Amino acid sequence: MRIYAVSVVMPVYNAGNHLARAVESILAQRGVNLELVCIDDGSTDGSGDRLETWARRDRRLVVIRAEHRGIVAALNQGLATARHPFLARMDADDVSHPDRLRLQAELLDSDPRLDVVGCLVRSFPRPAVAKGFRLYEEWLNSLVRPEEIAREIYVESPIAHPSALMRASEARRLGGYREVDWAEDYDLWLRYHQAGYRLAKVPRILFAWRMHAGRLSFVDPRCTPERFFRCKAHFLARETRVQRGPLLIWGAGVAGRRLSRRLIELGVAVDAFVDIDPRKIGRTRYGRPIGGPETLARYPDRFILVAVGTRGARPLIREQLTALGRIEGRDYLFCA
Repeated sequence: MRIYAVSVVMPVYNAGNHLARAVESILAQRGVNLELVCIDDGSTDGSGDRLETWARRDRRLVVIRAEHRGIVAALNQGLATARHPFLARMDADDVSHPDRLRLQAELLDSDPRLDVVGCLVRSFPRPAVAKGFRLYEEWLNSLVRPEEIAREIYVESPIAHPSALMRASEARRLGGYREVDWAEDYDLWLRYHQAGYRLAKVPRILFAWRMHAGRLSFVDPRCTPERFFRCKAHFLARETRVQRGPLLIWGAGVAGRRLSRRLIELGVAVDAFVDIDPRKIGRTRYGRPIGGPETLARYPDRFILVAVGTRGARPLIREQLTALGRIEGRDYLFCA
C-alpha cells in the first residue's frame, strides 16, 4: 500500500478543551506520512503552550507561534511552512476519522483530473445543530462528483473547508488565501473553479464538524448572507457565460434582489426578472421588468441566473427549465 505524504494545516486561536481531540484525531491518521502544522494565532488561553508540549513528544507536530492576525494570515503561514505535496485542512475544534487523509489522498492520486478532495461531514453535537445548518449539511453531502459540485458551486460553499485535501503546489499557484470582504474558503473554491480545477469528495462521512456559538462562520461579518452574494457576484461577473450578453434573473425576492444589485453594480447587463409570485409580476426591480415564466419565451437566448432561496424550489425550477430545453451549466446556473 502506498504511503502518501500529507501536511495538515491547523490554525489555532484559543481552542480551549476542544484542541486535544482535534490534534489527536490527526496524529492518529492511518496510512500517511504526516506533518501537522499548527499555527498558534496569538492564543491567550494556553493553547500555544499545550501545542509545544505535544510537539516535544511527537516530532510530526510543527508549532508556529505568531501574533494574532486572523485566520487568513495563519493559513498562509501554514501553507508556506508545509513540506509535503498533499495539503490538508483541519480546524482546532473538529474531529477527523482515522482513515480520512489516506482515503482522500488515494482519490486525489487516482485521478490526475482532480485537484481538491473533500469528504462527507456530520455536524455535532446534534442538539446544537440548527435546522438551517442541517439542511446545508444535507445539501453539502449530496454533492460528491466534480460535475455535481461545479453545477451548484454558486449556491453555497460546496466543500467544508476544514475537511479538504488538495495539492500544495496548486494552492500556492493560485496565491493561497486572500484577505477579502467575504469568506476566504468560498473565495478559494471559486478561484479553483474558475481556473478550471475540479473538486470532488470521498463519499463517506470522515469528518465531524463541531457546532458552537463562537464558530467564525456564525460570528465573522465576512460570512453574512450579504457578503456571500457579494462574493458570488464578483466571480459571476468574470464568467464568460455571464459576460456574453444580458441576463435574466429568476427570482425577484430577497436572494434575487441581493444578487442582481451586486451584478448591476459590477456592470453586468440584466434584461428582466422572472418570478411566480403574482404580487411581484408586473412590477420592476432596479428598473427591470418582473414577468412570469412566460418571460423565458421572449428571451430564448438569455443566460439565466436562478436566485431563489425557498426550500424545494431548486428541483422544481430545474424541471421547468429542462422541459423548455435549457441545459444546466450552458443555459442557466443556480445561485441560491
